[in-house]
Amino acid sequence: MKEWRVKRLSGSLGAKIEGADLGAPTNSDIDRIKSLLLDHKVLFFPAQNISKTQHTSLGKCFGPIEGHPNLKNAYPDHPDLFELAASQGGVADEWHSDLTFQQRPSVMSILHMVKCPPVGGDTMWASMEHAYNELSEPMKELCTGLTALNDALPHNRPDKMTIHPVVRVHPVTGKKSLYVNEHFTRRIVEMNWSESKAMLEYLTNWIKSPQFTVRYQWSEGTVGIWDNRCTQHYVLNDFDGERIIQRVTVVGDKVEAASAPRWSPSLSKRPLTATSRHDRQLALYLKDMGQITDSSPE
Repeated sequence: MKEWRVKRLSGSLGAKIEGADLGAPTNSDIDRIKSLLLDHKVLFFPAQNISKTQHTSLGKCFGPIEGHPNLKNAYPDHPDLFELAASQGGVADEWHSDLTFQQRPSVMSILHMVKCPPVGGDTMWASMEHAYNELSEPMKELCTGLTALNDALPHNRPDKMTIHPVVRVHPVTGKKSLYVNEHFTRRIVEMNWSESKAMLEYLTNWIKSPQFTVRYQWSEGTVGIWDNRCTQHYVLNDFDGERIIQRVTVVGDKVEAASAPRWSPSLSKRPLTATSRHDRQLALYLKDMGQITDSSPE
């Protein structure tokens, strides 16, 4: 077995791996990657330069893969591979976990940096396990009793939405993570709108704390792999020129809550009207799920 050199990149998460060949990984290689992901949450493999076919094959080693539900595929021959180009707006410069507007958000993503600027365009990741662990005990208790509405508004699809726990449990390690983000999370379900606004503002700012993060400077040909269940990421939009990545995502698993919701959804006690804008989306979702019967105006 070829020696892999593993270098931890921050106190919270992230490791650079040298000596691996992701173009033709063995079963033992995949097992090592899975183990390293549990320890480091995001892994970087420089100088891989894998082909599209190799990239797709690598993703399938971790489970079924899927294309992005709202982004156009640039490769008809590779329907599960999608491209993000800066010149086409493909810069994810808000903190997020991928696809949390779906019932089963992706387990992990595998990114291949095809073209990057000489300066700038770094990506940051944050450990949601670390962010949860550093909360006070009263805040942990409150968060574990809450759920949050997530939607695909950034992709112009606010109708695509689902509810997830504010704190989820990793299915392998059993560790708890915060599971709200500034990109897709709209509302704390069990709080009224103004309380939810304050709570989400606090949590999404807390998640960005530098001690929870790692920042990676890309080079072309690097492959990045991260566990989407316990991390968030953010692209620095501080560069000129083109930046192109190709990515596959592994189909998600069920989001396991740290605790069942401890309260009912918070909606206005009065019938919803055209001015009930802060409750409207949540009410529409709950009605579609059969949890309430009151209707909103057309």
